[in-house]
Amino acid sequence: MELNDDYRITDLNALQTLYGQPAGASIIKEVDHVHPHYRAFIEAAPFAILATSGPDGLDASPRGDPAGFVTVADDKTLLIPDRRGNNRIDSLRNILADPRVALLFLIPGVGETLRVNGRASISTDPELLARFSMNDKPPRSVLVIHVETVFFQCSRAILRSELWDAAKQVDRSSLPSVGRMLADISAGTFDGVTYDRELPERVRSTLY
Repeated sequence: MELNDDYRITDLNALQTLYGQPAGASIIKEVDHVHPHYRAFIEAAPFAILATSGPDGLDASPRGDPAGFVTVADDKTLLIPDRRGNNRIDSLRNILADPRVALLFLIPGVGETLRVNGRASISTDPELLARFSMNDKPPRSVLVIHVETVFFQCSRAILRSELWDAAKQVDRSSLPSVGRMLADISAGTFDGVTYDRELPERVRSTLY
């Protein structure tokens, strides 16, 4: 797709002219620490998206566990267990190269989301790992986030998307299965049928 360069925004002044100044509440809501009200959102969230950047590109990774899985150690520090996954470690590799991270917390049924920006390090402190054990299985590492900015995002995006409307839930069978996608992407060299058959049990047995 080719874009008409006559309509391309290329400088900050043009961008600000197009959108205008932010409302007062948009400025007031941003703080440099985890305010008690923001802590309540973090502790109620069972899901977050972790964004990182590194020499190989950008990454946005889903993180989830029972509500409160992200621990507020103090008003400048968050702790996030790195649970078992596919071992791509895209986020962790990025953090080693560039510690800047961004988090977006979502709470089922709640329109507002919470955004946290900061810098991360990766810890394998045994006491820290034990603190986040689930089913007697500790995570391989824990992300320690030094908080730099925190603010809530208004509910418009959630309301427009009708994300929490149960009537809008999509039947998983209406989309390609994981095995089907892998088989087609690999031009048939991957056994997608077997993968799909074994996937539910594999996910259940390797959740932690």
